[in-house]
Amino acid sequence: MAQNWAGTDIGKTHHHCAVLDAGGVKLLSRRILNDESELLELIGDVLALGEDVVWAVDVADGMAALLVCLLLNHGQKIVYIPGLAVNRASAGYRGMGKTDAKDAMVIADQARMRRDLQILEPGNDLAVELRVLTDRRADLSAERTRKINRMRAQLLSIFPALERALQLTNTGPLLLLSGYQTPSALRRAGRKRLELWLANRNVRNAETLAAAAVEAAQRQHTQLPGESAIAQVVHDLALEVISLHEKIHALDKLIADRFREHELAAVISSMPGIGPLLGAELLAATGGNLSRFTSADHLAAFAGVAPVPRDSGNVSGNLHRPRRYHRGLQRVFYTSAQISIRSCPESQHFYERKRAEKKQHKQAVLALARRRVNVLFAMIRDGQCYHAPTPVTSAA
Repeated sequence: MAQNWAGTDIGKTHHHCAVLDAGGVKLLSRRILNDESELLELIGDVLALGEDVVWAVDVADGMAALLVCLLLNHGQKIVYIPGLAVNRASAGYRGMGKTDAKDAMVIADQARMRRDLQILEPGNDLAVELRVLTDRRADLSAERTRKINRMRAQLLSIFPALERALQLTNTGPLLLLSGYQTPSALRRAGRKRLELWLANRNVRNAETLAAAAVEAAQRQHTQLPGESAIAQVVHDLALEVISLHEKIHALDKLIADRFREHELAAVISSMPGIGPLLGAELLAATGGNLSRFTSADHLAAFAGVAPVPRDSGNVSGNLHRPRRYHRGLQRVFYTSAQISIRSCPESQHFYERKRAEKKQHKQAVLALARRRVNVLFAMIRDGQCYHAPTPVTSAA
């Protein structure tokens, strides 16, 4: 059992550390700059109080990365307590105010009393890279969606027929809008000239796209207020979305290349519905170390695909989604389950069986995701790729 517990309330520029002994007596309380020299000085002072120390933090990465790395380099044990748990626990301590010093003391005291906290381990460089790349891709995708929605709204205000006719998530319509945004401009160009203009830019189905655009232009001859300014905005947004398309495509290739370097890449990607991108997100969410999960149930609970009971009194068997789980990992299993329904006969049969049991679509997909966690865990444990089960035929 540890001799002292050091709780650290993490901040962007400064942290606050409080040290308690086995009896809960405060030994140290200090505000330190998030700087290597001051953090090393703090580590030395805490270890001078007793070498057997358990450190606790309420943030595991980001602004806590330097402190966590220094502690791991010094062979220290670190546990993680979520900020929400700290806030709820604070209500049970004396005083209604909230300060960094009190939060640090609460973190240390909770680590002293609890034995179910997650232990932080050295990060895998490849898993950290995949997390950074997948987070970056998510940001770019969100930005692309925002710009597409903005472009649709602008185009709808001057040319609703064209907005209705184009699929703005494709590159061809975006290239068209980079050159032509108004009905009059499309009518002046004509179908043949527009088709040639698109073909010179390597647009697929240029003839169909040109015909749809000119047909939309023939249905509107009224010029709406602000058309020229809005057309310029649509032009700029179209170019920005095209640029985001290119960035995301290049990032997808980089993520796939880095994912294939992991030792479990072949096993994970053999699972129906999991490609390089979802596989990279899985490794990023788990830190690249799936051996820390003791069972498939442990992994399913962490991913939020295993229901938890909420029984009270005479009510039993009341199952609900857990409140604490990894949202990114749940997305991986849920999305891959949806994909596997279309590509894997075994998943399709399981989904149809759940639907026949009067389960809603979302419930059936979650049940399938939970089943797939068992399969994936066994594959990783045994180091075996996925093989479709051989159908059993009865003898005549």
